[in-house]
Amino acid sequence: MSRSLRTTAASLCLLLLPGLAVARPAPAKKPKVSPNKEAAVASVETHRPDLTGLSDQIWHFAETALRETKSSKALADWAEAQGFRVERGVAGMPTAFIASFGEGAPVIAILGEFDALPGISQKAQPEKEALVPDAPGHGCGHNLFGAASLGAVTAVKELIEAGKLQGTVRFYGTPAEESVGGKLYMVREGLFKDVDVVLAWHPSGEVRADTRSTQALVDFMVEFHGKAAHAAFDPWNGRSAVDAAELFTHGINLMREHVKPTVRMHYVIKDGGDVPNVVPEHAAVWAWVRDTEHASVDELLVRVRKIAQGAALGADVTGELRVQAGDYEMLVNRTGARLLQANLEWLGPVPFTEKDQEFAKLLQRSAGVEEKGLDGSVQPLDENPGLPEGGSTDVADVSWNVPTLHLSVTTAPANTAWHAWPVVACAGTTVGHAGMIYAAKTLAATAVDLFENPGARAAIRKEFDEKTQGITYKGYVPDGPPPVPVGR
Repeated sequence: MSRSLRTTAASLCLLLLPGLAVARPAPAKKPKVSPNKEAAVASVETHRPDLTGLSDQIWHFAETALRETKSSKALADWAEAQGFRVERGVAGMPTAFIASFGEGAPVIAILGEFDALPGISQKAQPEKEALVPDAPGHGCGHNLFGAASLGAVTAVKELIEAGKLQGTVRFYGTPAEESVGGKLYMVREGLFKDVDVVLAWHPSGEVRADTRSTQALVDFMVEFHGKAAHAAFDPWNGRSAVDAAELFTHGINLMREHVKPTVRMHYVIKDGGDVPNVVPEHAAVWAWVRDTEHASVDELLVRVRKIAQGAALGADVTGELRVQAGDYEMLVNRTGARLLQANLEWLGPVPFTEKDQEFAKLLQRSAGVEEKGLDGSVQPLDENPGLPEGGSTDVADVSWNVPTLHLSVTTAPANTAWHAWPVVACAGTTVGHAGMIYAAKTLAATAVDLFENPGARAAIRKEFDEKTQGITYKGYVPDGPPPVPVGR
């Protein structure tokens, strides 16, 4: 019998002897937690009613990119009421703002978004039904995003105010993530230059400290200008812009065979003429091209420009490709991800209720997917995440300018469609609220770590400096002011 087996057998014999006191192994000690971290989490809980109220307001407002007037105001007003210094209308965007508290270094920032998506309005119920037909909806949960992040900075602000932490905490109210990319304009204005570390989160179907990057993306419009004529009486006098648009999209579709499997290209026809009996003099195609790295996207854009030029030549019209926006891929900071992971594991799973789980399963049934409910468990830190699964964000552009730590938190059941009605429904219920409050607590706890631990900040910065050495950031942001819509 081996030594380990003998020890086990002896232990069993001792346990079986009646009346004999047995020395049992001491329970594992929980890691000591900073009192400030405990206080920050408690603060988020205290503000739960206000935060859920803000989130629900923004859910009902459901305003799209650079039209988030009510949503932005609700968050900025609440921040001001908590004692933050609020600067509104930054970087040329009326709905962008920064709320700050404290003085000097370190400067820790938390990002918040609040824009909705067009055309996916949905009631807060597990069956598909528009709240307002054809209206926008929060199909990515940004109503939760902004409120949670503001709750986290408020918790830290209270600690600075009490003299328990030293430095500056900021909330960046960042509009137009779903299109335009408001953060690019904020980066261009230098609004992140003095920030030590940025924290951000996103609604998801699972809880994790994100180590997987995102896709780089360029957003562009191709416009063609031809010559109108009667389509039956004298079509030879016309030059069809739609012919050029068809040639362009055909060229893009032929190109799909000759790109890497990681590339994604998608487009919509924004203008294809008005009536069939007039040769169209204008056409427009709105397209996005993505890949795992911005260097590849740059190369693809060169090829796409040639296709646009060829399409114009082929149809004997003029054409123009205009870059409108775009995103870099996320620069993952693994040192920071480990800090997030420690706080996720300290907090444990998201405390979804039985009612939340029942709602999620009914929703999954309506969506035609397996009824597994919500997964609030903390995923292990993925040290080898592989290539991005799909999706882009302007948070990535921030990550190339200042170290950025990002986490995902469950606010809807997995395997249901995002940018669609199921996520809108969850974002307006206690399902979304639970994930939102959990995200706020994680962000607040991690921010406390960053204030209290200069060594952690230094290690995060070291990794960032090594990864950006020799790289010059040049975002996909066009010259001129942001495209703020007229009559917001």
